[in-house]
Amino acid sequence: MIPFSVLDLSPITEGSDAGESFRNTLALAQHAERWGYNRYWLAEHHGMPGIASAATSVLIGHVAGGTKTIRVGAGGIMLPNHSPLVIAEQFGTLESLYPGRIDLGLGRAPGSDQATARALRRNLMSDADEFPRDVVELMDLMSDQPRQAIRAVPGMGTNVPVWILGSSTFGAQLAAMLGLPYAFASHFAPQQLMQAIEIYRETFKPSAQLAKPYVMLGFNVFAADTDEEAQLRATSMQQAFVNLRSGRPSKLPPPVAGYREKVGPAERALLDSVLSCAAIGSAETVRESLRAFIARTGADELMIACNMFDPTHRRRSYEIASQVR
Repeated sequence: MIPFSVLDLSPITEGSDAGESFRNTLALAQHAERWGYNRYWLAEHHGMPGIASAATSVLIGHVAGGTKTIRVGAGGIMLPNHSPLVIAEQFGTLESLYPGRIDLGLGRAPGSDQATARALRRNLMSDADEFPRDVVELMDLMSDQPRQAIRAVPGMGTNVPVWILGSSTFGAQLAAMLGLPYAFASHFAPQQLMQAIEIYRETFKPSAQLAKPYVMLGFNVFAADTDEEAQLRATSMQQAFVNLRSGRPSKLPPPVAGYREKVGPAERALLDSVLSCAAIGSAETVRESLRAFIARTGADELMIACNMFDPTHRRRSYEIASQVR
């Protein structure tokens, strides 16, 4: 089976705080390393009461420092929030500290609401439009011989592997044009999945970093010893997702039995969409769902997401997923 990796938002659960989330993140990364996961990515989000990974580069350093072999990176850094030089220095530092283990996934969304994005002191419209230019500038800053006069120290010569992230065809086109690996956020926005994969593979141009297309797809896995137990534990993520899309972002709530039956048709349709790229159940149920998804998409790698309320249950879910490959 193809490689599996971990996507972690370092969730803050009800009754908890960021410090506990960071401890849980490191514990999960150490378990994922033992279970043979390929990479461990953290995502940049701002102003979210249930997500503790806003200072993504700092948290990557925390995880990389507490592990030994697993690749650690950003899934991703929202580049419109930053200057390319700052990110080159941050990831040049990480690569210098943990050589050969750092990934840099880049997205063009702000990872926040507009008010928070404005507080980050960036012009949303122009910077989002300039995303391709910023990606090229950032890669140049980390290259052996930058074309620009500015030097990233550390950063220059580190050649940190860059990925393009996306949930639409825009990212697929850019990744193909630049010859970069492509990670699609099908774990929460699966609508354009197949179209984006097709565009990326058909228009890919080889580069110094990558000779042929490489697609990593987000996929939700909520695994437990029984289907019923997994269905219950998956309701924490379902509640948080409905709250977020309803304009009420929240901490990750405890599971609620029969949650789906308690919401209206609009919320059920929303859950049907996001869970179209998900496996919920026992090991056998998860195995069948994973194999069907890989066969349908031809994914080269899966980035497994799992927001469960109890960190022990979450670690168990990743353990089961690792064993069904």
